[in-house]
Amino acid sequence: MPGRQAILREYARLAPGYDRRWSSYIQAGVRGTLARLGARPAGAVLDVGGGTGALLAALAQSEPPLGVRLAGLDPSPEMLAVARSKLAPAVELRVGWAEEIPYGDATFDVVVSCSVFHYLRRPMAALGEMARVLAPGGRLVITDWCDDYLACHICDYVLRLFNRAYYRAYRERECRVLLEALGIGPVRTDRYKISWLWGLMTAVVQKRGGAA
Repeated sequence: MPGRQAILREYARLAPGYDRRWSSYIQAGVRGTLARLGARPAGAVLDVGGGTGALLAALAQSEPPLGVRLAGLDPSPEMLAVARSKLAPAVELRVGWAEEIPYGDATFDVVVSCSVFHYLRRPMAALGEMARVLAPGGRLVITDWCDDYLACHICDYVLRLFNRAYYRAYRERECRVLLEALGIGPVRTDRYKISWLWGLMTAVVQKRGGAA
């Protein structure tokens, strides 16, 4: 797929300096995601599109230690190589796409994806896969750019014109509609600024069928 090839080329190029270049944005996304995750994760956590492993590193460094199984999935081998350099060997990292998650049904208690949604050309296919690998009672957590903010809206417009790897950003309402269409449980969304220009949103879905 042309879009996938563009993503792989872009992140092979960006991987060596990615953490340094986007440090404040990455950490703001991690903080926003963890703050809205709710109860501390237990069991097994999958980070879809985990890139250089910032979110997994934050979970692994939690005090007291979480004692959970941590796994990360990303299509870019170069980004995962950076992640491996900062994560313990026990953290499982796999190359793969959100639309084709290489795990069995109901494998994880938390599935999280941070700053990935604007690259997904088939968002419902990706969400369906995340829901499939999520255990009953588990939480699906999506953090991404929020097109309700002017700077995000302008950036979205420019990237659609000039960046073949990029797909689109969503408004908070649009994100909620997609997650409600998934039909696995109640959806809670929140949008918030991380600078005077830029804003994110986080959506949390509680999958029906078990205790959190």
